[in-house]
Amino acid sequence: MRGIVGITACNLLFLVNDTLVKLANSELPLGELLFIRGMFASLLLVPIVVWTGAHRQVKRLWSLAIFLRLLAEICGSVLFLIALFQIPIANANAILQVVPLMVTACAAIFLGDQVGWKRWLAIGVGLIGVLIVVRPGFAGFNAFSLVALASMVFITLRDMTTRMMPRNLPALLVALATAVAVGLIGPVLSLASGEVWVLPSANGMALLVGSAVFLIGGYLTAVDFMRHGDIAVIAPFRYSVVVWAILVGFVVWGEVPDLLMLVGTTIIIATGIYTFHRERRLARIVAESDIDI
Repeated sequence: MRGIVGITACNLLFLVNDTLVKLANSELPLGELLFIRGMFASLLLVPIVVWTGAHRQVKRLWSLAIFLRLLAEICGSVLFLIALFQIPIANANAILQVVPLMVTACAAIFLGDQVGWKRWLAIGVGLIGVLIVVRPGFAGFNAFSLVALASMVFITLRDMTTRMMPRNLPALLVALATAVAVGLIGPVLSLASGEVWVLPSANGMALLVGSAVFLIGGYLTAVDFMRHGDIAVIAPFRYSVVVWAILVGFVVWGEVPDLLMLVGTTIIIATGIYTFHRERRLARIVAESDIDI
């Protein structure tokens, strides 16, 4: 139960972060927004990292796996925010839910994990669900949905490289490195795109400070739920974020999802849950076989 509560809270915290950032974008360009949020997030994380003693392992961050993870995080975050500012928040989060299916497919292709035809079928059906949400070539199509889909490629790469990270590396240390890296890409992005920074209003600063707080809360609850309970049981509750996103989109921006979006999202969630439970069942079979031997 603690794990289920943790992942539900984690999703809600990250969603509030996205909401505050999207609101702040009405007065601040993306590069400036990333830099200020990253600065606040880093300032909040540093004392926590020092208090837990994680800073003593900072040298372990110097590895290829960490570099690739940070690079993927930067690209995924920038692309996702670009899309988030242009499409309904519920649509962006629905597309985000394809990541577990993509991780399963990539694990089979690049890491040699055994994936049977049933899970491949679930992955294929899940991608059809994504196409229904994105609906390329049809009425209601928004090209920025493809940007959100592109961000999923990098988020999948981030999750894949996480498997390659040094064992027992403190998650808070990785979170701090991520906050710094994503924050520092802000000025680079602004220079490349010709953005003009403006003096944030009190409201804009409050939104970004709140965003950083909820971002850190998401990091901390993410660490907590991963340490409590069966991940195969907990993981399906990640899809609760879609419900939260629909409610937030309606309350804050008056966004009402259409039938195709709901149908596509339902397909993505159903195939994701099936894949989680299939992997859990196969893991048990392998474990029982190992014990018998």
